Amino acid sequence: MIENQKIRPAQVIGPLGEPLTIDSLPPATTTRWVVRRKAEVVAAVNGGLLTIDEVCERYNLTLEEFASWQRAVDRSGMQGLRVTRIQHYRDLYERQLKY
Repeated sequence: MIENQKIRPAQVIGPLGEPLTIDSLPPATTTRWVVRRKAEVVAAVNGGLLTIDEVCERYNLTLEEFASWQRAVDRSGMQGLRVTRIQHYRDLYERQLKY
């Protein structure tokens, strides 16, 4: 993250390899969070386009909710963001830690 820098990039690389700008991010009124949208927001924060505080305020998210998205992407990539498979990926990650 580039939170301490005053200069922000004009665009970052999104989860599918496409350029992301502030204008191409999901709208602030988004209520239906599909995997792609979550991954785009995580990529924007990781690339320094937005700060975590700005994302939480813009999308009305809790810090815990956004942090869970980041953990899911770090552990399992975009597939980890799928709500229907959260338990599967959590179990897989815990098994990997054991061995």
